[in-house]
Amino acid sequence: MLYKSSAGVTVPDYLIDAQISWEPDLWGRISRAVEGGRAEAQASAADLQSAILSMQAELATNYFDLRGVVEEERLLQATLQAYDKALALTRDRFAGGVAAESDVAQAEEQLRATQAQLIDLETARTSLVNAIAILVGESPSGFTLDVAPLNEAHSPRPSAALAALPLSVPSALLERRPDIAAAERRVAEANARVGVATAAFFPNLLLAATGGLEATRLSSWLEAPSRFWSLGPQLAFTVLDFGGRAAARDAARAAYDESVADYRQTVLTAFGQVEDNLNALEVLRREGEAQRDAVDAAQRALGKVSNRYENGAITYLSVVVTQAIVLSDQRTAVRIERRRMAASVALVKALGGGWTTTALPAPEEVSRRD
Repeated sequence: MLYKSSAGVTVPDYLIDAQISWEPDLWGRISRAVEGGRAEAQASAADLQSAILSMQAELATNYFDLRGVVEEERLLQATLQAYDKALALTRDRFAGGVAAESDVAQAEEQLRATQAQLIDLETARTSLVNAIAILVGESPSGFTLDVAPLNEAHSPRPSAALAALPLSVPSALLERRPDIAAAERRVAEANARVGVATAAFFPNLLLAATGGLEATRLSSWLEAPSRFWSLGPQLAFTVLDFGGRAAARDAARAAYDESVADYRQTVLTAFGQVEDNLNALEVLRREGEAQRDAVDAAQRALGKVSNRYENGAITYLSVVVTQAIVLSDQRTAVRIERRRMAASVALVKALGGGWTTTALPAPEEVSRRD
């Protein structure tokens, strides 16, 4: 209720009204703004999936690295047992006057140095377990993980998981990458922003309807003179803005060109990553086969050298050198396998990890969220 003055007399004024307005999208400004907002929401969803994929790839890489460390520990433990037996044999030969005291010293030095290498691997193993704990959201202090050694490293056949990976990948699979989807959605968003900036050059039309009741007495509300209404268009247009709209349009076009260039670069980077990891898998496969042959040859040489030493034909230095070569070749084979596993994880990541653009929120779903 309001009060108004008429001829020096204050009288009550009872008023109730309602207003409805509607802006027809004549130039596409509203629809383009909605389109840009939906594209932005979809790009953000793809960014989230890209971050999740990166964390999953890091987790898988750390896990395979941990298995590689465990495999190296297994090799060192087995080697220590062999070195311990070799040290006992050398001491017996020295006690019998067959071997020199330097042979005992060399055998003992090799045993202690290998023990130090095994202790050093404990640091790497602990660091990897802690990294895995953080990635899965657990406290490192209370997290434990038992993993099997990377037995494939000394197997004559490659890992089943690696053998299942394709040697070539069709380019259509790159559409499954969330970072490419995000870049494409940002191109759509930038294109929509250009449409919004272009529509600013045209006038805005607003259709408004107003109606209500107004009277000085409540009992008069139902009478015809108390009713009022209005219906009409409103047209708003900026005549002079000193180039503001043109500058906004040019900025939107520049942002669109930037997003297109970013999209192109993202796609090229994706192709490069896929090709690099496919090539790495093939090279590491051949390198692994050659390294396994080297391990076999070194082990055969060690057997012959050990027999010659036991027969007194050579000094223990030849045995020490050959044993060191065998251990080095075995650890190299494990590290090559770790690199193959890392390359396979990187390839899976480069292909999107099984994600597809169908996982993006639909426009209707985005609208409901808004």
